[in-house]
Amino acid sequence: MDYSKFRYEQEMKAKKARKHQTTVQIKEIKFRPKIDTHDYETKKRHVIRFLESGAKVKVTIMFRGREMVHAERGLSILERLAEDVRDMSTVESQPKLEGRNMLMLLAPVKKEPVKGDKASAEAVEDAEAEVGRTDADAETTDVV
Repeated sequence: MDYSKFRYEQEMKAKKARKHQTTVQIKEIKFRPKIDTHDYETKKRHVIRFLESGAKVKVTIMFRGREMVHAERGLSILERLAEDVRDMSTVESQPKLEGRNMLMLLAPVKKEPVKGDKASAEAVEDAEAEVGRTDADAETTDVV
């Protein structure tokens, strides 16, 4: 066995693995409990842009002074945001209060690649399941 050839092949495998790896980006957006509707909509658009680019989004509500008494206002903002971006994200970590900040982590929804044969076979199975019959049932009902 040629050791230098073996070492070269190992280096090439490592280089290929580094080339094809993906790093997960975490973007952070900060809200305040007394945010106005226009500011909320603007920040929501930023969250949507981050999710579409494939990054996770850490949403933070910052409380100052007496705002800590009304933590439920921050919770309602985070729940409203999660509801608004429900179709393109999943809540990876539920809202939780850590010190003077309330945090929630949103992850983008994974889009499965469409493969011709597999997707069409699954679609046929789904359609048959809705109708409530299988291929065996089809043969027995067709032969009358």
